[in-house]
Amino acid sequence: MAPTTRSPFRRTLALLASAAILAQAGVSGVAYAQTAPEAAAPGVATPAPPAAAQTAPAPAAPQQTPAIQSAVPGNGPASVADLAEGLLDAVVNISTSQNVKDDEGVGPAPRAPDGSPFQEFFNDFFDKKQGNKGPNHNVSSLGSGFVIDPAGYIVTNNHVIEGADDIEVNFANGSKLKAKLIGTDTKTDLSVLKVEPKAPLKAVKFGDSSEMRIGDWVMAIGNPFGFGGSVTVGIISGRGRNINAGPYDNFIQTDAAINKGNSGGPLFNMKGEVIGINTAIISPSGGSIGIGFSVPSELASGVVAQLREYGETRRGWLGVRIQPVTDDIADSLGLDTAKGALVAGVIKGGPVDDGSIKAGDVILKFDGKAVNEMRDLPRVVAESAVGKQVDVVVLRDGKEQTVKVTLGRLEDSDQAAASGGSQDGVITPDPDENNDMDQPDTGDQVQPAPDAPDQNQGQDQATPDTGTPKNVLGLSLSLLSPETRKAFGIAESVDGVVVTEVTPGSASAEKGLKPGDVIVEVAQEFMKSPDAVASKVQALKREGRRNAQLMIASANGDLRFVAVPME
Repeated sequence: MAPTTRSPFRRTLALLASAAILAQAGVSGVAYAQTAPEAAAPGVATPAPPAAAQTAPAPAAPQQTPAIQSAVPGNGPASVADLAEGLLDAVVNISTSQNVKDDEGVGPAPRAPDGSPFQEFFNDFFDKKQGNKGPNHNVSSLGSGFVIDPAGYIVTNNHVIEGADDIEVNFANGSKLKAKLIGTDTKTDLSVLKVEPKAPLKAVKFGDSSEMRIGDWVMAIGNPFGFGGSVTVGIISGRGRNINAGPYDNFIQTDAAINKGNSGGPLFNMKGEVIGINTAIISPSGGSIGIGFSVPSELASGVVAQLREYGETRRGWLGVRIQPVTDDIADSLGLDTAKGALVAGVIKGGPVDDGSIKAGDVILKFDGKAVNEMRDLPRVVAESAVGKQVDVVVLRDGKEQTVKVTLGRLEDSDQAAASGGSQDGVITPDPDENNDMDQPDTGDQVQPAPDAPDQNQGQDQATPDTGTPKNVLGLSLSLLSPETRKAFGIAESVDGVVVTEVTPGSASAEKGLKPGDVIVEVAQEFMKSPDAVASKVQALKREGRRNAQLMIASANGDLRFVAVPME
């Protein structure tokens, strides 16, 4: 007998039919193994035999066992179809176009290898292609957004519409409207648009993201890869994520699938409230791997309200320069744990230049909100209203104190822009500085004058008018004098005890101290002489402290705190 062959196409259909039979059997709740596939119509599960037939089965037919029945799946998770149906019309697709010059972002045309038989044709093709271009060309992009007011106000991400010459909003019913940019905030990557609809639009409202817990179900709707109205479901995987996107990072992390084009789309809770705005993903491939980030509504709602009302943000400003509280600094201050934001300096003319907050204070609470780490403070300050009087709890001289502060407006602060730090309600350390302020500072500090003593030279080297040199914590200290100021280029506004040499390999050297640094305070006590530094360090040792907290001024007056271990 000649062998029988089946086309791959028919074999595929057979496999699909089998899959359909199994799927239908799962829906009916019971699969009957004794029924031959040929006895059933394709794609239809064989119905259960009548009760009479079950009482007298054929001897050859195997009995259905309870174990098989218990393995049959029951109903799936609850459907979100009703919830999604009521929200889809409020989610929009946003398309933008931008007129770009040919020489912007365009690299050199590819060239064929020398000696290639196709070199002439290849190069001629690209030369003609470039020569046919006009002076400009359009670049388009797609994103998502959602309606927050039936009158036509729409929220999206700033990066979706940034630089666009034309913004068009596409609705679920197929209609399109031109949009006008009302306001944008680059720090939170949020923008508000306005369209002019002929009839009220379907809108959604913000919920309270602070009530959401890790493990709560969420639903994302957006425009991934240009496929409008796509719904994905997942849970909240994490809260308070910092992805270094801006000064107010406090992202919700979700495993609901978010892809390119979802940017600006809403993240809903199961009540249909917007608790996040999908903004970023982590993906080596460009597609979703289950790690997406959304701006929480507790941050976004206030920004959106200000953009609608003023066309800009109006954030509170405290006017302090802060740094992290490390474990060593916490120990030197007598804190049980490393928490709060350490004030490294106060901006002259700022809201707290009246002495209400001082350098060396640790801010523990702001307006009733705990400051667990340094990055918490900029966010809570920025979220506060300009001109508001707030209570600030600080640790000063080992004791907690509550001071009242009236906030200024961040945008009104020229000092903030000139400080080199980010304008985030407080002045954070320079980006070039290490995150741990105890580490060596390689920023734009004034370097010692050429005739200053070399750090790597011996301890017996003569130093300019050292007065009464003292060796403490691996530091050779001296009184500030006109000679030392000139030698190290120290500004007249700086006062304290100058470091003339640092012992290589010492704890002070490991913490980044260098000749020309000035010790202003030790444990929040002003230092007038090297003897005062030595006495204070000995007193701290007697108290059982393991670290000495030093306020260090650079030659130009920039302050930082360093906790140096005491051996």
